[in-house]
Amino acid sequence: MGRCPAAHPDDPTPCTGPVLVSVLDAVNASADGCEHHGARLLASLDRGRVYPLPDAPPGAAIRTFTAAAALRPFCWLDGPRTGPSQLSDIDNRARHDR
Repeated sequence: MGRCPAAHPDDPTPCTGPVLVSVLDAVNASADGCEHHGARLLASLDRGRVYPLPDAPPGAAIRTFTAAAALRPFCWLDGPRTGPSQLSDIDNRARHDR
């Protein structure tokens, strides 16, 4: 079985469920995906957005958005992460609140 369209080719993780969300970038290019890969893609985009697909259960887009906020961009890549563009939204807010 293949993975959802939102899964990055270098991301080794499997899908965690059916395709439920659509993730759009700043110019409205989109990829549909499971909540897991939707979150990982959203975390890697600047000004990305997520929308539920018509058959998605209530809260799918909110769960994806919330999960993305805790993920680093391109979280499947190793290496030190110190710059704001390399940290999760939650990490950046924590740094700002200090």
